[in-house]
Amino acid sequence: MARAIPADASECARLLAEAARDRHTVRISGSGTKSYVGDVGPTDIELGTSQLAGVIDHVPADLTVTVGAGTRVAELAAALTRAGQFLPLDPPHGEDATVGGVIAANSNGFWRARYGAVRDLLIGTQTALADGTVARAGGRVVKNVAGYDLDKLLVGSFGTLGVITEATLKVLPVPPESGGLVARFSRSANAFAVADAVVRGASRAEACVIEWGEGPTWRLAVQARGTGPTVKRAIEDARHEVAARRGDAGELGDDLARMRELPARAIDGALVRVALPVAAAAAFAETAARLETFAALVADVASGIARAHFVGDDDAVIRDAEALLLAARVVGGAGRIERRADRLRSRLSTWPTRPNGDFLMRRIKEAFDPAGILEPGRSAFA
Repeated sequence: MARAIPADASECARLLAEAARDRHTVRISGSGTKSYVGDVGPTDIELGTSQLAGVIDHVPADLTVTVGAGTRVAELAAALTRAGQFLPLDPPHGEDATVGGVIAANSNGFWRARYGAVRDLLIGTQTALADGTVARAGGRVVKNVAGYDLDKLLVGSFGTLGVITEATLKVLPVPPESGGLVARFSRSANAFAVADAVVRGASRAEACVIEWGEGPTWRLAVQARGTGPTVKRAIEDARHEVAARRGDAGELGDDLARMRELPARAIDGALVRVALPVAAAAAFAETAARLETFAALVADVASGIARAHFVGDDDAVIRDAEALLLAARVVGGAGRIERRADRLRSRLSTWPTRPNGDFLMRRIKEAFDPAGILEPGRSAFA
C-alpha cells in the first residue's frame, strides 16, 4: 500500500483526482483510532492527514474555532483551555483521535445529551473531493445562511464522500465548578430507575452512564458541571435518588473516562454498538446480560447509545452479537458490530442487515465518488 501525506487541501484534492483516474482505492488515516470500523479490505493508497493540523482561527468572543482535520482533539483541548474555553465533545480515544476522524465517524461521548452531538457543534468544513475540487460548506460564525447543509452529510460518512481537511466548531466557556458521584446497585432495574430520574430531573447532569463489568454490580456514574449552586443541586438530587433505591454512592473518580474507553479496550471478541429509544435501555441491558458470552456493557442513558462486549467461543460470540442487534431492532433501535477480533472479520460483518436509507445513501455516494475509490467497505453504503 502506497502512502501519501498531503500538505494542504489542494494537494489532497489533486491526489484524490489522480487516484480516481487510475481507479486506485484510498484509505484515509488520521491517527488510526477507528480503523477497526467497517469491512475494509486491501487498499491501494493510504492518505494521511497529519500535515493538515493546527489551529487556523480561534475567535473567543464568537465561541468558534477553526482547525485542520488532522489536529488531535487533546491538542485542541489544551489550546482552548488557555483561553478558558473547551470543545464540548468527549469522544472515545480522546487522547489520540483527530478532529477530522471524530467528524467522519460521528464519534460522540457522554456529553452528547447536554451539549449536542458532532453534527450540532460543526458549523463549517473544507473538504477535498474525488473530482479534484475543494468544497467549502457553512462558515466560521455560529449563524450561517446556506443552502444544502453539506456539513451534516459529512458527519458519519467515514471518508466515503471526501476528505475533510478543515473544520469550524462551536466552543464554550469552561464551567467554573464540577462534581459527580458513582453509585453501585445489585439490580439493573434500580440503576436505570435512578438514571431515568437524573436525566428527567430539573437539575441537568452533564453525563449519566451505567456500566456492568466484572461481578454482579451495576454502576451508575453521574457528572455535573456549571455554577456552584447548579452542580450542588444536581449531585444532591442524584444522591437522594440513589438512597431511595438502596444504592451505595461514592465519589466520582476516573470512572467516566474508563467507561468511555470501552471501544479501545474491546480488542477481543465482538463489540456491539446500538442506538435505542431511551425508554428501552433497561430492558435491552437485561437482555444483553443474559447472553452466554456477555462481558461488559456501557449505556449512555441520556442519549440512548449503548455498547455491549462479548468474549468467548467464536461461534457463541457471533450468535450473541447478532441476537443483540436483532433485539435492538425489535424495540425500534439500530446498531452495528463496532469492533471484532481479526479472526472474526470474515464471519461477522459490521452490518448483518442493511440499514435504513440504503438506496438514498448509495445514490449520494455515486454522486460524490463515482469511481468508488474512497474507503470501500468502510460504511454500509460504500
